[in-house]
Amino acid sequence: MQIIERTQVFNGHYKVNQLIVQDGDQRLRREQFAPGKAVAALVYDTARQVYVLTRQFRIGPEANLLEIAAGMIDGNEAPETAVRREIHEELGYEVDHLEEIVCIWPSPGTSSEEITVFYAEVSRRTGAGGGLAEENEHIEMVELSWEALLAEPLRDAKTVLAVQWLRLRG
Repeated sequence: MQIIERTQVFNGHYKVNQLIVQDGDQRLRREQFAPGKAVAALVYDTARQVYVLTRQFRIGPEANLLEIAAGMIDGNEAPETAVRREIHEELGYEVDHLEEIVCIWPSPGTSSEEITVFYAEVSRRTGAGGGLAEENEHIEMVELSWEALLAEPLRDAKTVLAVQWLRLRG
């Protein structure tokens, strides 16, 4: 398959492209959700020995969702810079240690979104967290012990991935 034409058909909060794909002698029309590149991090407060996650309303499931801190990369910002900024905006912490887990396409059949997932250790809270008012974010911080985190019925893919990575790491 080869993309022979790309047209942006929607340019709102997110973008949608229409692609014409050549498959042998057939031309197929496909829509592509194009939100951009994102970062996410499973955050562990080493001083308090708790995992710090977020809970916020998400449009996809139309519900409040427990998930790891996450956000979009701004322009040519490095993923490491973006995730440090997002952790501070959402949780109020400065990052002591950062480790990349994986870079994934969470839904490659329909979306060009790419998410770089990290594990972050923190110990100093220097901000309020809760997200940015100008981005209409209303983020609740949720602190969980390891046992409580494992007991949560997680439904967010990047969060499940990060927790499973930590479980396999030992």
